[in-house]
Amino acid sequence: MMKKLFIFLFFVVLIISPFYWYYFGPVGGSKETEIFIIPKNLDGFNLVQKLEEGNYIKKNIVLKYYLNTFVFFADVKSGGYKISRNMWALDIFKKISGKPDLVWVSWSSCLRKEQIGEILADALGWSNDELEKWNTVYTNSLPEYFEGVYYPDTYLIPVDEKGDQVAKRLINRFNEKFAPFADKYVAANIRWVTGLKIASLISREAAGKSDMHLISGIIWNRLDKGMPLQIDATMQYTLGKNSEGKWWGSIVIDEKQNESLYNSYLHKGLPPTPICSPNIDYIEAALNPEETDCLFYLHDHLKQIHCAVTYEEHLKNIKKYLN
Repeated sequence: MMKKLFIFLFFVVLIISPFYWYYFGPVGGSKETEIFIIPKNLDGFNLVQKLEEGNYIKKNIVLKYYLNTFVFFADVKSGGYKISRNMWALDIFKKISGKPDLVWVSWSSCLRKEQIGEILADALGWSNDELEKWNTVYTNSLPEYFEGVYYPDTYLIPVDEKGDQVAKRLINRFNEKFAPFADKYVAANIRWVTGLKIASLISREAAGKSDMHLISGIIWNRLDKGMPLQIDATMQYTLGKNSEGKWWGSIVIDEKQNESLYNSYLHKGLPPTPICSPNIDYIEAALNPEETDCLFYLHDHLKQIHCAVTYEEHLKNIKKYLN
């Protein structure tokens, strides 16, 4: 009886195997690993269609029906997955249903490197020790790379990439973005590090792109006249994370007596380093300041900027727009 059952099953497998291979088998014999990317925004993304178009699975109605009927895609996450063309269709879907090999990481505002480290640590699963190395070792390879060059953008990063490699990745993106402006900074006789410092101040002080060139002009005016910059953002940088666990907290009057070299109330000139990593818009604004006689500015409750030539005018603006 068992022998007959075995023979029966053998012939069933023998008959079904070519059918199964034809519809579910690999598209090729190459074991070379490729990265299949699932976008960060899944709206309108058809996983089966993209795999068919990329020639990772066979295009046929049987496989499509099986996948759409029996395979559950709800847990598929955005990111990059290492697959090869010699994988069977169901193995590919098993792989894609697991954890991604590369993850999307993004930020858009001008953040200090510790904030960027926290974002990376959360996305890449770093330990506290690895995060500490990001803050003290990986971002300190050169003095000019201490701050400001970790460009705000969207990255697809391998989860097993080391912290120093991630730092290089971000610096390379900065170099790529800055390249079109390098000669312009040289022509204007402005060191790129100087421009980056000013760009970081503009980014933290501007309410948006509408007033960044004006603030740039005011910062340059203060520097040209040898005035203290008196920018709160430099003091916020000195403070670090406040007692509530937030970066860029409010500044109290006593803090303006802090002896830190980043204290732009006590020390003239630019801070020792940028205070965050700005995007290219603010780097451009540092290079092309708006011509103005203003030396002071404030933002009202609607984030509209009001500048003044004299301190007396500035006091009137404070009374008019803030009190």
